[in-house]
Amino acid sequence: MTNYKYLLLFIFTNILIQTPVFSQSDWAPVEGKIMTRWANEVSTDKPLNEYPRPQMVRENWYNLNGLWDYAILPKEENLPVKFDGKILVPFAIESALSGVGKTVGKDHNLWYKTTFTAPKKQKGEKVLLHFGAVDWEAEVFINGEKAGLHQGGYDPFSFDITALLKSKGSQELVVRVWDPTDEGPQPRGKQVKRPEGIWYTPVTGIWQTVWLETVANTYISGLKTIPDIDSKTLSLKVNVENAGESDKVLVKALNKGSVVAEKEIGIEEEAILSITNMKLWSPEDPFLYDLEVSVLQKGKAKDLVISYFGMRKIALEKDENGIQKLMLNNEFLFQYGPLDQGWWPDGLYTAPTDEALLFDIEKTKEMGFNMIRKHVKVEPARWYNYCDKLGMLVWQDMPSGDKSPKWMNNPSYEGEDIERSKASENIYKAEWKEIMSDFNLFPSIVVWVPFNEAWGQFKTVEITKWTQEFDPTRLVNSASGGNYFQVGDILDLHHYPEPRMPRADIFGKDQSVVLGEFGGLGLPVEKHTWQEKDNWGYRSFTNKKDLTERYASYINALEKLIGKGLSAAVYTQTTDVEVEINGLMTYDREIIKVDPEYLKKIHLKLYR
Repeated sequence: MTNYKYLLLFIFTNILIQTPVFSQSDWAPVEGKIMTRWANEVSTDKPLNEYPRPQMVRENWYNLNGLWDYAILPKEENLPVKFDGKILVPFAIESALSGVGKTVGKDHNLWYKTTFTAPKKQKGEKVLLHFGAVDWEAEVFINGEKAGLHQGGYDPFSFDITALLKSKGSQELVVRVWDPTDEGPQPRGKQVKRPEGIWYTPVTGIWQTVWLETVANTYISGLKTIPDIDSKTLSLKVNVENAGESDKVLVKALNKGSVVAEKEIGIEEEAILSITNMKLWSPEDPFLYDLEVSVLQKGKAKDLVISYFGMRKIALEKDENGIQKLMLNNEFLFQYGPLDQGWWPDGLYTAPTDEALLFDIEKTKEMGFNMIRKHVKVEPARWYNYCDKLGMLVWQDMPSGDKSPKWMNNPSYEGEDIERSKASENIYKAEWKEIMSDFNLFPSIVVWVPFNEAWGQFKTVEITKWTQEFDPTRLVNSASGGNYFQVGDILDLHHYPEPRMPRADIFGKDQSVVLGEFGGLGLPVEKHTWQEKDNWGYRSFTNKKDLTERYASYINALEKLIGKGLSAAVYTQTTDVEVEINGLMTYDREIIKVDPEYLKKIHLKLYR
């Protein structure tokens, strides 16, 4: 048995040991809206009990999800003396699965409280408290002492709480959350306090897993991999906390347990591994290498993390007509996928179970798509891990926020930026940088999208160039369907409902031309909609047959546009979302509106 298999066995055993038992009667989903089938599988014991960080696995971890106390108080009031009831973490308080279903708003704070037993640790070890995501501002207290403050609704964060833990007994964890939703300038995606049309329910508070981890005093805090298929190398940078001058880092790349490359480097050095007999990662063959990274002190491993990587390359290259095309692994591949907003009728931002999280990606793959545009939302790390394993390309949006200038969806238009406050600019830049840093290890992510349709679009040239410099291994679509500037790798038009494209002979010499959104064909399905009537679609149908025929005509049109220089297209959308009924699936995922086998068949001609 390999070390990796022992590690997974240890993790699974550890989960069972650490799982406390709550009374299911303390919690029930909020009634009144449709639910997914997975809602019946949600338990208060440990919802979403899978390891939350698959790109950097360590053995000693403890899940804190479950029933916590909550209270909603005016902003000026301090820690509650009395709590309002129980909330199921990590589901946002507005969601049905939280068991609460209340809104909070900018004038109130949401308070959480729970207790836990400190994990056993060796002398000199540290305890880290991790949050997958909390929307938006989170202040954390351990045993009455402040552990830290974090702003950002989409990026994971952690605090070293070692010095705040009591030597024995129960430990108290309190979290204060403030979220102004659409009354603040912060990134918030489609959330508004008054949902309608394309705008959805607020998501306030903890919405991803909360967990503890014990680490050595000297430990690995981050990795950055840079694959280069042309030189057949992998470059790796390792961030190590509390390292000594003589400490070393040992890096091993493995193929099914066999070491294919190995290197020992100094703490500040970059490891460059030669990958012989290289296997490429692609949607057709998503091959992943395993990666083991250790910190060595006097030749002994003080810390070990298990990771993985894929050897793939995303780039632009001109065709015989001088048109820039999207190239994967030095070959043109038309990229086609749905706009995926990642919303759930029962959990809002949070999938009810890990099986549910995987379901959307599996169905997208079955339908014959090779790409997903993750729209103005960031998913938990496990979602991208599944894309890596299944071979799904990802275009990752930065969640939108602040106000918008006049929107001109016309590539010939000279772009317009808004002027954000300095505070708003700093909020955007800090979170965008963290998102790119935290998710750089996933080979499935091939395109960063800083802005969507001019929402909050500011300093476009500066932000685009900064994004390109920060991560030169991916392409940058500066403004998907937004106000246009001659910057970035991609020129992106939005057009509903039928497909259109920017003229490649005019705009495709310096940038690849893509159709960033089209379609929006709606079909409300009785008993599977967010509300009984007044649902909305760009163009609505009354039956599957007519919907399917119209969709097929759009695929035929896309095929012709590829011949004119189109490199990619995004269809709106994976599922219905609240009153939007434009999905290929209903919001509860019970009804697939167009047969997946038929979709796969007609999509194949786009990739020839």
